[in-house]
Amino acid sequence: MLLKRPVLTLSLLTVLAFPSLAMAEDVPPAVQAVLDSWESQMGAAPTYKSLSAEGNGAVIEGFEAVIAAPDSKDGLKITVEKIELSEIGEEENGIIEVGGSDWTNIKLEASGPDGQGFTASIPEASAEDLYIKVLGDNPTAADTFRAGLNVAKKGSSGPITFSAAGQTVTSDGYEMAWDGDPVTGAGKTSGTLKNVVISEALMAMADPTGTLKGLGYGSISFDVGGAGEITNDGTNFGMDFDGAYDVKDMAALKIGMNAANIPHALMAELKKKPQPDEAAMLSMSQGISFARFSLRFEDKSITAKLMPMLAAMQGMDEATMKANAGAMVQIGMSQLQLPELTAQVAAAVNAYLADPKSITISMKPAAPVTVGQLMGLNPSDPAAAVKLLGVSVSAND
Repeated sequence: MLLKRPVLTLSLLTVLAFPSLAMAEDVPPAVQAVLDSWESQMGAAPTYKSLSAEGNGAVIEGFEAVIAAPDSKDGLKITVEKIELSEIGEEENGIIEVGGSDWTNIKLEASGPDGQGFTASIPEASAEDLYIKVLGDNPTAADTFRAGLNVAKKGSSGPITFSAAGQTVTSDGYEMAWDGDPVTGAGKTSGTLKNVVISEALMAMADPTGTLKGLGYGSISFDVGGAGEITNDGTNFGMDFDGAYDVKDMAALKIGMNAANIPHALMAELKKKPQPDEAAMLSMSQGISFARFSLRFEDKSITAKLMPMLAAMQGMDEATMKANAGAMVQIGMSQLQLPELTAQVAAAVNAYLADPKSITISMKPAAPVTVGQLMGLNPSDPAAAVKLLGVSVSAND
């Protein structure tokens, strides 16, 4: 769970770029439009101690928002000492451009159903060239979708400190960039949460047997990053992205995916309160398609360190375990009755163990596969699923 929290917090930080507050009579319309994007994105009604607007800028102090799960006290509390918006332009094509956004002393406090939670503290963060969607009185699903996107040319933060269960995790901060169409939000984006450090004390709590420390990993540091592209045809959107956990001197786990034809109406349904219509969501999701998926593991040292330990657990030496690995895979997969895939997996495992570099599981169907097609597959016929999805396994490529 600790490794997932930096990713969660990175997502929350990007959502926080444009807070929307309760309507105030003295707030200029352009400033209010910027603030209104908060409620569209987060579904929460924040408060603030003061808001001053002068010229084409605004300063918000004592900002606070509580985002709670439905019918639950669990959720997320966000406080910001000061938010400064500058160079706020006039509305054009339903979009307002904001030259800059600077935040001071951000704090996120999350609570969960198990009574545990975490906090994240960020002394400073900023974004440049923000594009805000102005929602009218009767916004369409496409309007609501666009308003929910944070579109900024650049964004960054200073150091971040995560705290949970009396322990801390630190990061050097995050950086993001985007280049695309301000009106639709379509475009290419990238981001990185830099140098997340898990201390030796925290590692000891997560690994009480000391296995990782015995392998030479007393503490670990990693980057979480990704890059991709969002498309938007006015009715549906799609995304093509590649992301990675890159653990220094250990390994990297990379994930890639392409999804298309995701209806704006589906996203609007998800936001409905008190709860969305599940039957409607299922119907709208049938046409969502997937053109690729990949899961790739890249070794940097951990395989060579793990092999002797795993061999000992099997009651054999390392050379014997490597020699038997392919046969063990074939036996394990025999019940699936997928001879071609079984042979491919066995060959990939043998090649990887002989020279540990990478191993990749890919799905590349001949044509994009829809959710409807996946739901129509016979669970007792795995060969049909493998053929439809174009599943393959390779090593060291």
